Amino acid sequence: MEFGGRYLVAAPRIEVWAALNDTNVLKAAIPGCQRIDWTGKDSLELDIKVNLGVVHPVFKGDLWLSDIVPAESYRLAGKGRGGLLGLAEGAADIVLADDGEGTRLVFSANGGASGQIMKLGKAIIGNSAQKVIDGFFERFGEAMGARVTPIRESE
Repeated sequence: MEFGGRYLVAAPRIEVWAALNDTNVLKAAIPGCQRIDWTGKDSLELDIKVNLGVVHPVFKGDLWLSDIVPAESYRLAGKGRGGLLGLAEGAADIVLADDGEGTRLVFSANGGASGQIMKLGKAIIGNSAQKVIDGFFERFGEAMGARVTPIRESE
């Protein structure tokens, strides 16, 4: 599945970059995140409780940053393990650019799942991906203290 979005963040680019790398901000923005910690200069571990309707698995995940251009962009790849439910993995490219006094954030991602996760969650995840992404960036803005506005295609 591919998904993404464009957002205007009412904060300078350096502040948005710092927030994207702040585990407290990320924990507040990621639904169900119970823990997120840096394990290296470009790697994190996290635990996320996911609501898939009838089941609520806790995924243990690993994230890796690559292609890092400070205050401009990076690629984030991750894998989550949901025990008997299977695996989920994905990658996202995040690009920041100045936009007036704020920052334009472009997020493009792809991901997938295997096992029971795919059977249970494909429709849920696919149908609500944009809502989930918009929700993440809304909570991200709240956690960093800045207004985040989705930019729709016609803008």
